[in-house]
Amino acid sequence: MRRGRRVVLVLVAATALLVAGPVGPSGGGRSDTHSDTYSVGIDRRVFTTEIDNPFLPLKPGNRWVYEGTGDGGETMRSVVEVMSVTREVMGVNCVVVRERTSVDGQLVEDTYDWYAQDVEGTVWQFGENSLEYAHGRLVSAPSDWEAGVSGARPGIAMKANAQVGDRYRQEFNPGEETEVGEVLSLDERMVGQYGIFDGVLEIRDYALLGTGSIEHRYFAHGVGMVLEVTTRGGSATSELVGMTRA
Repeated sequence: MRRGRRVVLVLVAATALLVAGPVGPSGGGRSDTHSDTYSVGIDRRVFTTEIDNPFLPLKPGNRWVYEGTGDGGETMRSVVEVMSVTREVMGVNCVVVRERTSVDGQLVEDTYDWYAQDVEGTVWQFGENSLEYAHGRLVSAPSDWEAGVSGARPGIAMKANAQVGDRYRQEFNPGEETEVGEVLSLDERMVGQYGIFDGVLEIRDYALLGTGSIEHRYFAHGVGMVLEVTTRGGSATSELVGMTRA
């Protein structure tokens, strides 16, 4: 494991894997992170909407603001907010998180994600609904996936007690781009607009199908994501510039 590496958060900053995947809270399930074989047992009785994982604290009212640049150098801004409403998916009551992304001041995407936390502290994503806009007008049909529908399954958004080398499905939607996460480091140091953080968790996200893009995301304890950098398949960056706690 790399130790002591210092990462400066600036907007211009910039595998073959086969493992047993996430074990479902019901005690079953195995994932092959390189194939289309994925199953996970879900017991709704062991989930909660009180999401207090220190690296992904999704308390209603929490709000994050990110700024950065797109692949073409355009100015991007995202506002992420945990809403007070919930949504039931596969019998599990999920927290709704809304993310609105603007490019050069114009709304381009409005997304709702659904999360729940299991008894071990792992946060699971149960689906999302996303709308795309251009010049203030809706330009695409809703793009979404929902666990339990058309073969889609929940994925892990943030593990409890993550360890370097952990690999897991972040979502599973047959026929679509499927994301896998890999924990790279637990002790990064981050210096950015919002503050200085030690013990930062670094996760590499990559797609099994489609673009082959790779993103590195950095999470600070008690805060959440503080930086996202695309390292393959683009050059976008997104840095935390503000946070409001409930």
